[in-house]
Amino acid sequence: MPPVFGQGVIRVSSLTRWLSLAVVLLLAAPGAARAQEGYASDAPVLPPDTASLRTEPQAPLTQDEPLPHPATAVPQSEDGAILDGRVRYGAFLSGPGSLTFIMHHSLMGALGGFFTQGIGKGFSFDRSSREAMLAGTLIGAGLGFGASAWWQFHNWVDRPMSYFGIANSVIGGMFAAGFMDMLTRDQSLLTWSALIGAELGAWITAGLGGGQLPLDDGLLIASGGGWGLIYGALLLAIVHFSGSKIEGKTWVDSLLIAPGIGATALALATMKYNPTPSQIMRANLFGAGVGAVVLALSALVLGGFDQPTPYVLSFLGSAGAITTVSLLWEEAAERPNMALSGSRRSKAYRCVWW
Repeated sequence: MPPVFGQGVIRVSSLTRWLSLAVVLLLAAPGAARAQEGYASDAPVLPPDTASLRTEPQAPLTQDEPLPHPATAVPQSEDGAILDGRVRYGAFLSGPGSLTFIMHHSLMGALGGFFTQGIGKGFSFDRSSREAMLAGTLIGAGLGFGASAWWQFHNWVDRPMSYFGIANSVIGGMFAAGFMDMLTRDQSLLTWSALIGAELGAWITAGLGGGQLPLDDGLLIASGGGWGLIYGALLLAIVHFSGSKIEGKTWVDSLLIAPGIGATALALATMKYNPTPSQIMRANLFGAGVGAVVLALSALVLGGFDQPTPYVLSFLGSAGAITTVSLLWEEAAERPNMALSGSRRSKAYRCVWW
């Protein structure tokens, strides 16, 4: 009968729905578990206990304990280890050039005392002459040692000042001897003049240049002395071979005075210009090389050195080479990787000479 059949269908359909719901719940259980784990991982984490992050205060360092980095420790100025902003070189020597400075003045004083007394006595070998030379040598060495030791103990001395002090003492002695030779022929007075000039050259370098004399300033002054001697000789040769004969005494006096004039001129130039040591050495090498080649080549072509033309050409060639490399050598081109790409265009060359 239909009612009975309909009731059976209804009961079967209800059973099917309950079975389908159970299957869905079983399939969804793993996803729900994973979702629950995700929700747990996204939950905010409690901050750690701040008490565990606190550090305990350390005991202060005492004077007996060594510093952690003794190499980087800078000595205090009160203990005398710092002089002119530099660390002293030793207990007696103040800087790396102190020993050279002391030896220079000691030997210069000894030689000055020996020659002044020897020339004054005619280098006689009698007892009084030997005593005078011995006393002069010892007194000169003692005075030179004492004065230089005292000065370097209170002033930091670097190597450039000690080296260029020797060069400037030679230039000063030559200038004083040449200048005095124009006024007198007394050998004893000439010797004393040379000694005083040498001492003045060394002490002016130490006093005005200071113990921290820059390398470029000292090199420029010494170069001025050298070029004064070279150009003085070229000018004398030009005049001599042009028909005006120059005596030997004039040659000697002029060549003794010329280095002092050149060194003084470039010493004044250091007040305004500041070339680098590489620029100075480059100018010296180019000037000497070009001048020597032009002199030799022109003398070979023209038939000898007994005419003024080779000396004129050598003078102009060396001066032109020095000027050219000093003004037009671009040092920045030696380090192209340091230039910033895409930067605005600037002056082609910035020279220290203007």
